[in-house]
Amino acid sequence: MSRLLTLLFAIVCYAIFFATFLYLIVFVGDFAFSGRTVDVGPEAAPLTAALIDIALIALFGLQHSVMARPAFKARWTRIVPPAAERSVYVLAASIALMILFLGWRPIGTIVWNVTNPLLGSVLWALFWIGWATVLVSTFLINHFELFGLQQAWFHVRDRQAAPPELRQPFFYRWVAHPLYAGFFLAFWAAPEMTAGHLLLAAGLSVYMLIAIRYEERDLTHLFGEDYRRYRAGVGGLVPRFRRRSGRSSAA
Repeated sequence: MSRLLTLLFAIVCYAIFFATFLYLIVFVGDFAFSGRTVDVGPEAAPLTAALIDIALIALFGLQHSVMARPAFKARWTRIVPPAAERSVYVLAASIALMILFLGWRPIGTIVWNVTNPLLGSVLWALFWIGWATVLVSTFLINHFELFGLQQAWFHVRDRQAAPPELRQPFFYRWVAHPLYAGFFLAFWAAPEMTAGHLLLAAGLSVYMLIAIRYEERDLTHLFGEDYRRYRAGVGGLVPRFRRRSGRSSAA
């Protein structure tokens, strides 16, 4: 029964995550049919709004960074069953995003506004390509393990996960962090950029650059020289299209 409850908990956490992810697209894209977006919400003086928004971004970044560290996981799994650890992380990340949605204070000053229809269409295309890249990248690195469903399912089946291995599926042949690259596109490709949107894009970009350093350190610790060779042969966020020699693959 406890295993089935763990699986049910994982499914609920995943459903909450997916709904939150979809709303993040709506929030960043400033789609008018939603109640709150990056440019629609409670008003505040610009300085007050900026301080509140920075605090919300910091909360999101701290949750992601701290709970993702191996040292935290080692201690956390003394309290939370290992099969549910990732689902708890996913739930906490979703809650952090919900807090950001609810607490966000728009800053409406226009930084740039693209009036050329062709260029505007290109930016919207990049916006959607960014989100598609994010979603596809999660499947390339095992979507269901990334969001906790695989761990709970294996727990029900009394099955052990295979040891982690290095692979280089699709995007990972040319870029080490396509998921982050997709987020960069999604956050920055805006035909109309307000000061509030700029703050969100810049704040989350800083977080991602910091997260990449920690992630690469963890992967180097896990895979050693294999990961160093792989990383030397591909771009970080921008694809590097060239022939590589030696054994290289992506995590």
